[in-house]
Amino acid sequence: MNTGLKITAFAAAVTATFGAAYGVGTGVDPVTDKAPAARHGEHEGGGKEKKGTGEQEGQDGHAESAPGGLQISDRGYTLDLKTTRIEADKRQKLTFTIVEDATGKNVTAYRKEHDKELHLIVASRDLTAYRHLHPVRAADGTWSTPVRLPEAGGYRVFADFRPEGAKEGLTLGADLGVAGSYDPKELPAHSTTAKVDGYDVTLKGELKTGAGGDLTLSVAKNGRPVTDLQPYLGAYGHLVALRAGDLAYLHVHPNGAPGDGKTEAGPGISFGTAAPSKGAYRLFLDFKHEGKVRTAEFTVHAGGGAHAEPEKGGGHGH
Repeated sequence: MNTGLKITAFAAAVTATFGAAYGVGTGVDPVTDKAPAARHGEHEGGGKEKKGTGEQEGQDGHAESAPGGLQISDRGYTLDLKTTRIEADKRQKLTFTIVEDATGKNVTAYRKEHDKELHLIVASRDLTAYRHLHPVRAADGTWSTPVRLPEAGGYRVFADFRPEGAKEGLTLGADLGVAGSYDPKELPAHSTTAKVDGYDVTLKGELKTGAGGDLTLSVAKNGRPVTDLQPYLGAYGHLVALRAGDLAYLHVHPNGAPGDGKTEAGPGISFGTAAPSKGAYRLFLDFKHEGKVRTAEFTVHAGGGAHAEPEKGGGHGH
């Protein structure tokens, strides 16, 4: 690694563009920067991913939709990221629009999903920094939010939304360059446990390809199961999975919902999901307790068992 290598804003943008080959509510919600601490689909789908955000029909010859976030344009809409370069560790404003390709106009009407018109995720290419943001939309369709990113390098911005009248939601992605002293990190080692702000979160289940399966994340504090999780954006937890290498995006919601008469407020949060391919993934779980949203992080490997040999840049399972 070239520790201390100084890059300009332009170089950071280049890093963002080619970083995939390296292998790997207004304002800011949960913030996680470093790996050792260790998320949204249709609610009616019982935890299944939305089309366009990574839903797979299977690997048996049926049609499959591409994972979300890999394209800047999809199904008639384009993510126009106005802020393409910022400086590391400085609070700055990020602005963007969603453009309807047929008219060239900004989208100004959205269908709310999980209490918000649009969910914005920002993650570093090395998957050690993660932000879940909820920007504010102006009348002309321009979205904006403050953001502070901890270190220089390449980042990916994901906009998860559903325009009013659209049949389904979609996730678009664009690159963001962050200038400063760049020290890329290796992919954090495989782990099914995470610690964050005094909470211990345990992951049970296997991230599978094809038909998929269930993942359960259990939250404890001071050795005791947490049974009074608070609803956050209409759910007890939100899970984002990003594939190492290209940052393909999976965004799912838990099975069940607060107030449905059968879903308990912890300690376990169950998700139904499927990975689009074998390989290493970073999972980011947002959960709310005692009035604060926290994020637990994990590295897992799909299609090869919980202790599969990780890709380059990763580590062995614990």
